Amino acid sequence: MKAEIEVLHPGLFSSIQDFGRRGFQKYGVPFSGAMDRLALKTANLILRNKADAAVLEITQMGPKLKFPAPTKIAISGAYLSPKLNDSEIENNDVIKVEAGDVLSFGKPMKGSRAYLAIGGGFQTEKTLESRSWYEGITAFQKLEKSHRLPYSAVSGEVKETYASVKFDPSYLDTFEIKVFPGPEFEQVPQELKTKLQQTNFSISKNNSRMAVQLGEKLENELKPIITGPVLPGTVQLTPGGNLIILMRDCQTTGGYPRVLQLSEHSLNILAQKKTYDRIKFVFDSN
Repeated sequence: MKAEIEVLHPGLFSSIQDFGRRGFQKYGVPFSGAMDRLALKTANLILRNKADAAVLEITQMGPKLKFPAPTKIAISGAYLSPKLNDSEIENNDVIKVEAGDVLSFGKPMKGSRAYLAIGGGFQTEKTLESRSWYEGITAFQKLEKSHRLPYSAVSGEVKETYASVKFDPSYLDTFEIKVFPGPEFEQVPQELKTKLQQTNFSISKNNSRMAVQLGEKLENELKPIITGPVLPGTVQLTPGGNLIILMRDCQTTGGYPRVLQLSEHSLNILAQKKTYDRIKFVFDSN
């Protein structure tokens, strides 16, 4: 049976996401998808969903949602003080939901983005083989009060299982960001390379699903490059000395020198940082 969640309050920035779009970058279509793929996958596996089933990505201030039919949910990633009918619930656990139940969120306690998975995944429309919302490609960019989120209603009964999904939340606290040299790294002067490795950078106010700009400026003598391919995790150095880390909704090409590239797990770590949080680049030795 199909059912639709009623959005009583949309939260700060909530959007439907899965693993994103692959194979369309040659047409200028961004990868998109969940900012923290580890948390998305964990929430889904807890419910025995497919790892890439669509979830609701919730940024800092969560929504308020009313369920018209029974189901099961799981929340992973940031801890945003979730409650079901005003009773506190835990992250990384199977939660039974009955018809009429209301899910809400409170004060952000750890991390920046939480992931709400539902039994069978959210059944929103697919566009270019993905349910991930992206402005200009899908009908919506973020959750609004008027929205209804479709899902397959099933019994909320929680069956005992002898299997478990292990989730290590320590990455929510780490400030070390593992990186590799980018295509233009060898053009970087040694003094600048040293600063890249030794500086504790801060997250500026200019951060979004498209990119994170760091607060500290560096002296930049590098020349712009001919437009080349970029992807999530590419670190660009602008003529003004700003470091910009491209995130999941980034463009597919760019003309700034690509000095570093984040590892996949480092993208998950960075997705959980807030404005003014600190990070430090750690060069991968492998």
